[in-house]
Amino acid sequence: MDRLSTPGFTPTAGGERIEALDVVRGFALIGICMMNVEYFNRAIADLGRGINPSLSGVDFIISYITQYFVTGKFWTIFSLLFGMGFAVMLTRADRAGRNFLGPYLRRILALAAFGACHSIFLWSGDILFSYSVAALCLLVTMYGRPKYIAAGIALAVLAGFAPKIAVLAGVPEKSVPDLGAFFGIAGGLAYFSLIAWWLRGETRVKKLNIPAVGLLFLVAGVLALIGAVVVWILPEAPREPRLGLPVAGVALTLLGILTCKFHEPKSERPWRLGVGMYVLSFFMMTGVGALAYVVPVKQEAVQPPAAAAAPATGKAAEAAKEKAKQAAERAKRLKEREEAVKKETKVASSGTYAEHLELRAERFAEHAPGEIGFATILVGMFLLGSWFVRSGIMENTRAHLPLFRKLAMYGLPVGIGMGLIGSTIAMHAVPGAQGADGYQLASGLLMLGNLPASLGYVGLVIVMLHSGSVFSKIKVLAPFGRMALTNYLTQSVIGAVYYFGWGFGNFGASRAHQMAYVACLIVLQIAFSHFWLARFRYGPMEWLWRAITYWTLPPMLLNKPAGVPATAGVH
Repeated sequence: MDRLSTPGFTPTAGGERIEALDVVRGFALIGICMMNVEYFNRAIADLGRGINPSLSGVDFIISYITQYFVTGKFWTIFSLLFGMGFAVMLTRADRAGRNFLGPYLRRILALAAFGACHSIFLWSGDILFSYSVAALCLLVTMYGRPKYIAAGIALAVLAGFAPKIAVLAGVPEKSVPDLGAFFGIAGGLAYFSLIAWWLRGETRVKKLNIPAVGLLFLVAGVLALIGAVVVWILPEAPREPRLGLPVAGVALTLLGILTCKFHEPKSERPWRLGVGMYVLSFFMMTGVGALAYVVPVKQEAVQPPAAAAAPATGKAAEAAKEKAKQAAERAKRLKEREEAVKKETKVASSGTYAEHLELRAERFAEHAPGEIGFATILVGMFLLGSWFVRSGIMENTRAHLPLFRKLAMYGLPVGIGMGLIGSTIAMHAVPGAQGADGYQLASGLLMLGNLPASLGYVGLVIVMLHSGSVFSKIKVLAPFGRMALTNYLTQSVIGAVYYFGWGFGNFGASRAHQMAYVACLIVLQIAFSHFWLARFRYGPMEWLWRAITYWTLPPMLLNKPAGVPATAGVH
């Protein structure tokens, strides 16, 4: 029976929930709040530039702890949890022989709508819309058929070329919209088609007895290494390929070797692919950052006046023009970013709600088409999280405590340690440094470490939950985690009203102030979650999400039988 197209099924009843998932979700939500509060007091456009260099004392200590023990770890945990939720939904559909595709697509569309509204009307740091895009990409990865993926790539490329075709047909260039984002969509679909081949493909090269996808990576890696040698020999080669090609060559070659060795068994592919997708992205970032840090930026030699007066000719002139053009583009991007930070800071601190709304709507429209790039990381985490459930680990966490102990014992020191090592190199970006300040290398180490650290945190929470000691009280977070969507959005409502200029105007509060605010908010939300779920089956937003997903109104009050719908459906 086709699990994507058989009859419908209903929301998860309270007794069917996996408590460990709710506890981990509640724990992760605390970290999310600790991480997000900074960007209710700092421009989103400044995201990714590290610790504010002007901080000192307690504020610096809080920022340091947050940066290396919290930042990046908890959205990674939430990504794992999203994959686990997907697997729970799919597993229930498999067991009941019921519909999966319809509810899943409605679930994604609802999440996209929640994310878009959250980003536009409240705060630009939303991740829900990113998850909805990645969820669609996960569907392509797990079930997409080659002919449909190829058709999607072709349509995206055609859409990308449409403006140029229109200009050639005589349409004024100023009136033609920029559809360049469709090239990114085409590239993303091509990437996920390759990932789908790795996950589901069975083609092998018989003479070599290796998977065909592994041979593809090996060939691509060797070609990239040859290209790297060429660009390093050429004296006037651009800096970008000199840094990128060697790292890409090493990454693809290693990926090919590992694929040939670990492509089987098929049951292990999801977690191996998930880890590989995450590591590949940040290995590239770390490797390029290391080369940029080690290999200095070439400085133009100071020439004597007579030589400087002589005009350059031929290839030298072309190279000089290209370098000048690249320098101008970098300066322009840097200036645009600084202006964006200043504008956002001004609007956040003293702007009206209408000004906030306009700024956030512009930002959402600008960044939404590029979400498929972030999806290349998120899908990896979804696959890893899905494997945790499909393998039975999360459904019986007590039986797998040795695994969770190992995750905590090794994941936390390794993951957090990589970030701390990076902090000895750089803790914030120097504008215009092109990676020579070491910040890209430090950020790469931090991001690489986020995966083992997040798994370590999950392991720690599960071990605490089953410890039988005072640490088992962490189960108090379960209702908080059950209402994760409601609590996440409520955090943004309260944060926006409390910090932004159109509300109470506390924008720019100290880091100590921010952490005190987080502590109060989390305690109140945990208490409210217990109060609410003692009376109702779902949080308000969870109820709405389920109603849209399953296209029926689930019973809300606890005194109603779980199997009796409130009405015949949602119309």
